[in-house]
Amino acid sequence: MLNNASGFKKIYLATGYTDLRRGIEGLAGIVRFQFNLDPYDKDTIFLFCGKKCDRIKALIWEGDGFLLCYKRLDIGAFNWPRSAEEAVEITSDQYHMLMQGLEIIAKHPITELTNPPKAM
Repeated sequence: MLNNASGFKKIYLATGYTDLRRGIEGLAGIVRFQFNLDPYDKDTIFLFCGKKCDRIKALIWEGDGFLLCYKRLDIGAFNWPRSAEEAVEITSDQYHMLMQGLEIIAKHPITELTNPPKAM
C-alpha cells in the first residue's frame, strides 16, 4: 500500500524526527496542533519517520475511521528530510522517489543569485 501513492490528493511529510511509539490519536494531534492541518482531510496521507530511517508510519482518514500503516524496510533506509519541524507537501513523483530511497528535499539547495558577481 505505501509503495503506491495513487488515490491521494495530498501527501505530507512530517520532517524531522517523530516518536513512532505514538498511535493514531498522537499522530493526529501532531497534524492538527503542530502543523495546523486537518487530519480528517480525506484522500490525504501524512507520513512520519522516527530516528531510525528504515521505518515510517502513515496516517490516513478513510471517512469512517483512521488507517495507521507501519512500514519497516529489510534493506536500506528512507532518505528523510531532517531539517525542520514542519509538514511539507510533496508530489506523487516525490513520494515514489522517497519510497525508492532517493533524496527529495535538497540539504543545500541552489539559490538564485540576486546580485550576480560582475565580470572583471
